[in-house]
Amino acid sequence: MSPRRNRPKGGAERRDAAPREVNPERYGLERTESWQGEDWAVRLVGGGSAGKHYRCPGCDQEIPPGVPHVVAWPQYGQGVEDRRHWHRACWNARDRRSARLQRSRNAPRY
Repeated sequence: MSPRRNRPKGGAERRDAAPREVNPERYGLERTESWQGEDWAVRLVGGGSAGKHYRCPGCDQEIPPGVPHVVAWPQYGQGVEDRRHWHRACWNARDRRSARLQRSRNAPRY
């Protein structure tokens, strides 16, 4: 018995198929958003790509490795040190709330 085929026979793409559009919500694709009068580059990071601990500036909580999140930095920033890792919900709610807890001077920064 031969294995089951999941594709139509012929191998060629259907001619009536619409071209695929790129979804800006996919992981790894960069987009630009405006916030506080500044343009920010925003990139979604999948759980498999997140390998370090980060601290979310929105809620001041830790983002552990393996958790999908958002990386945002000013469009015309200085470089890597301007990047901030946010929980996705915190990034979406950044205009509605602020971090109420402030770290002390001696608290670790991630």
